[in-house]
Amino acid sequence: MHTRLPLVMLLFVGICAAGNTDAQIGQPITSNPIPVPITKRGLTVEIRDVVRLPETRGLRPPDQDVVPAGWARVSFVRDLPDGRRFVNDSRGMLYLLDRNNQPSLYANVGAAFPFAVYNRLESGFIGFDFHPEFAKNGLFYTVHGERASGNPTAPNFIPPGFTRADANHHNVITEWHATNPAANTFEGTRRELLRVAQIVTNLTHPFGDVEFNPTAKPGSPDYGLLYTSGSDMGFSNGGGPNASNPGQTQRLDTVVGAILRIDPRSPSVSGGMKGLGDYTIPSINKFAADGDPKTLGEIYAYGFRNAHRLSWDLTDGTMFASDIGMNNIEEINIVHEGHNYGWMKREGLFENGVTRPGGALNQLFPLAPDILDGRTKDGFTYPVAMYDHSEGQAVSGGFAYHGRIPALRGKFVFGDIVRGRLFVADLAAMKKADDGIPQTVAPVEEIQLYVRDQSGNRTYVTLRELIEAANGATAARADLHISRSRDGELFITSRQDGVIRMLVPDSSGTAPSGARGR
Repeated sequence: MHTRLPLVMLLFVGICAAGNTDAQIGQPITSNPIPVPITKRGLTVEIRDVVRLPETRGLRPPDQDVVPAGWARVSFVRDLPDGRRFVNDSRGMLYLLDRNNQPSLYANVGAAFPFAVYNRLESGFIGFDFHPEFAKNGLFYTVHGERASGNPTAPNFIPPGFTRADANHHNVITEWHATNPAANTFEGTRRELLRVAQIVTNLTHPFGDVEFNPTAKPGSPDYGLLYTSGSDMGFSNGGGPNASNPGQTQRLDTVVGAILRIDPRSPSVSGGMKGLGDYTIPSINKFAADGDPKTLGEIYAYGFRNAHRLSWDLTDGTMFASDIGMNNIEEINIVHEGHNYGWMKREGLFENGVTRPGGALNQLFPLAPDILDGRTKDGFTYPVAMYDHSEGQAVSGGFAYHGRIPALRGKFVFGDIVRGRLFVADLAAMKKADDGIPQTVAPVEEIQLYVRDQSGNRTYVTLRELIEAANGATAARADLHISRSRDGELFITSRQDGVIRMLVPDSSGTAPSGARGR
């Protein structure tokens, strides 16, 4: 079992680079910032198809759809406690999967939002989650992006230094109320919780996720509180004159780069403190209780570039965020309330060049040795696992795994969105790396996937190969996303082929994939 990289190796990773012998603190790292490659050590897992969603290419006009278009653009699979399974197509559809995993339309979310944007990789009906008491209150939550031009609805929040006229897009969180929570087709009402102006030209890094802490139990302080992903709203590289704006990402008077934690109830219902939108700021939030009017009480943690996916270890409540890097480093972070995760000053365990005079956004500089080994604290919290762009391009969401596959138990399973590679890091090593010392990080290993034919023979495959076989064409990107079933198993989805797949125990004598407890 891997625990942590040797100290000498991490010092090499942190202050040197392969083929870059003069990489000193004042000099940029010119290539391969993490020279230790991701290993393949025989970690093999079977992957099986569950279902393919209906094709929705052509639902949107070509000039309003994303390129490459993809079959159905799946981002999340969610299981309810009553056994029902839901999945979204970001072109606007929320599907219910029956006991045989066959889809039917639960709600046409896109029909409710005529200003929605669909022509970006993360756009349209982006994410959703159900209230932990959905069976009683019928509440669920969605995230989508809209164009600002001609939009009659004013944003609740505009980044500091800008006005409504500067906005190009809006990020919108909506609460839906199902009249009959047990019905298999939605009927009910909706209410807007929050609308945030996005200033940059492109809809880049919108809110990507809404989550309830699945480890919070009724009566606990965190129960029923809604978390959002932490996004820089495109200020890193979203296009136009307002992109690459370091001044927006280290502030506590803005939602830019911040994970928010809110009570989705309206203050008129809760009697509590009003947030930026029609929701309540939890009194337990650190920045709500600090007595400082210059800090937003909604902020849970900050300093992220695009922490587009959040998850919790169901055994101990550890919270994880997958933060997509800029030109060099992809991160998995353990999230602590009130902590600053460094962007745009840090990328991985390096200094980003954009904050140096004459420096650039695509540059990395080594941290000083006394910061690397923890003797000097710089106020930032560093990743517990990471990889560089020689291995991938954008980290997917991930989950602590405690399911039926022996090879994955006790590991954090994640991957790379673009290349479709699946990775693991040892959970114990990740938690040990959460020690305030930047240079301690858990090593990463790659999962090798295989499928079985009707005769039971194994064929080793990549996700890209599966996507290409499903589509009958070369895949420009994998668009990998990972979801977790109610019983802790992992769905593998792509926004290119509309297929929901599952990692399963070796199928010799096992139940069919996709089976679920009720």
